[in-house]
Formats: sequence, structure tokens, C-alpha cells
Amino acid sequence: MTIRLIHLSDIHFGGEHPEAVAAAAARIAREPADLIVISGDVTRFAERHEFVAARRWIDGLDGDKFIVPGNHDTPYFDLAQRILHPWRRYNDCFETTRPPSVSRPGLFVTGFNSARGVQVRLDWSKGAVSRGQRHRVVDRLQAADPGSLRVVVCHHPLAEIIGGPITARVRGGSRTAAALTEARTDIVLTGHIHVPFAMAYPCGDQKTYAVGAGTLSVRERGVPPSFNLIEADEATITVTALAWTGSDFTPHRTWALDRRAQA
Repeated sequence: MTIRLIHLSDIHFGGEHPEAVAAAAARIAREPADLIVISGDVTRFAERHEFVAARRWIDGLDGDKFIVPGNHDTPYFDLAQRILHPWRRYNDCFETTRPPSVSRPGLFVTGFNSARGVQVRLDWSKGAVSRGQRHRVVDRLQAADPGSLRVVVCHHPLAEIIGGPITARVRGGSRTAAALTEARTDIVLTGHIHVPFAMAYPCGDQKTYAVGAGTLSVRERGVPPSFNLIEADEATITVTALAWTGSDFTPHRTWALDRRAQA
């Protein structure tokens, strides 16, 4: 049995790459997947019109979706809303479309919000995972059927990416990566740094993998607009970053990840 996921991130409506966004929708329509995962930053500044455009495009994608927010999905210019109601606009747009978990034959997906409206540090764009979030996501993973591909979704990479264009500096990130490895998570899907990557967490059996998607915005960081196609069978998880050439999406890089033996 092969599981297919489409992994999108950092579309940044309001600053999206229009041609790439339209072509991505057409490519996704040609390649049906078991689930479309969006790991945050669907907007640029969390303006209401950006959420309207994001929801219209996402609703037009053929398939079920699982979405978590990113740091750009809390109001950028409205400081009062950012402090008092950081996720109101996001929730108004997506509350009905984001269950805490998705379970189907061969697949279990859950996630959490690693972004914060405000923090006690200068750079509010960086990530954080609370102890409660960590415990809840691990508890939810216990519901996964034996042999299922176990997927966790958040916006920020929980471990720093060697050679990455920016840092995530996730508070609680290393502890969460270790807990997810112990819980036998297969892949953790993230975004934030605008470049695709795949790597094993350096803890436990090193069979839990961090997988990042690029961006479909004009804010490129050395890689053209891109998204991931993920295919998993019993032995291997194959991640293919599909990058925009100006006319279509073609493979930019592929990772073959050794899947742990399933109980």
C-alpha cells in the first residue's frame, strides 16, 4: 500500500507567486493524493482579504486537507489584535477545516501550532512548543493503527537545518523532536525557512524525519517556488520537491528515507 501526500507551505497570499500558485493547483489536480497538508503561513500579513483569497484557493484544491497556522497568520500590522486575539482571523477562516487528527487506512496525521502572536523575546517569528502541546500530540499518536504512516505537522522546524537560510530557534523544539521520535512518528512536516529539506532527527533510532516544504510566494531563498510530493510504502518514504520552472513543476530534489519497521 502506498500513501501519497501533497505538502505545501508558506504560500503567503498577499505576496504569493501568482503563476506558480495557479500551476500548483493544476499539478495537484493531475496527481490525486490521500491528503493535502499545509504547514502554515497561508497569508503574508494575516489581513482578512488575504485569508479570503487563501480559503478560495485551498477550497479549489481537489482532496482532503490538513492545515496548521504559521507566524505570518497572526496580524502583522494590528498590534492589539496580535496581542489579544492572535488567531481570530485564522480561526474564522479555517476552524471548520482543521480537525485535531486525520485517521484513515495506512495513515494518521496530527499537528499543533508552533507559532505565537507575541513572545518574551525580540523576534516573534520564531517557534515555540509548550509542554502541554508536546504531551497532547504524543497522546494523540497513540491512536494510530499499527503500521500506519505517522505524520505530525507544525510550522517551524523543530531542529535547525544545517545550511538553512534562516533559523527557527524553536523553544522546546529539541525536547519535542525527541518525544516524537520516542512515539515512533515517521515524519514531521514543516515550513518557515522557504526551502525544501529532509533529514533524520539526531536522537533515538533516527527513523523520525524532519521534512520541510518550500514556498509558493515571491519570497524565495535560493530555491524557486516549490512544494513536496511524499510517497510512502512499507519500506521507504520518498520526498520529491517539485520546483517551478516558469512553465511547470519538475523534480528539484528527491530524498529516499528508510522507514522504520512497523509493529
